[in-house]
Amino acid sequence: MTETPQDPGDENHRKQAVRRLIDEVMNNGQLEVLDELYESSVAARARRWVEPFLESFSVVDMRIVTLVSEGDTVVARFSCSGTHTGEWRGHPPTGRRFSDVAEAYFFDFEHGRIVGAWGLEDTAVRMRQLGLA
Repeated sequence: MTETPQDPGDENHRKQAVRRLIDEVMNNGQLEVLDELYESSVAARARRWVEPFLESFSVVDMRIVTLVSEGDTVVARFSCSGTHTGEWRGHPPTGRRFSDVAEAYFFDFEHGRIVGAWGLEDTAVRMRQLGLA
């Protein structure tokens, strides 16, 4: 049986894009994948956010806790862990690990690509776990 290609406007396609963002980009550092997932004018902005985070934290482990699609928006709740091995927000590396920091993001899609994202991260918990609070 031949598999039919997924429609880029399909809910499953949008959810898969967010899964790839977490698995390939955040957990494995494959920044080039951003160009596939984001609309071209937005990919550079995403890179300016993701790249410094990955430079500040090694062994990043993000897990998808919840993934919900409604219309052209995917809402995701994540649990994030990592080790502080590079400068972050002006703080030198502590070598400490943060774990299970809650994050929630809304990803807006057009034509199968992310065109916008808005999110909340529990930065206070991250800072406390790193001894920076």
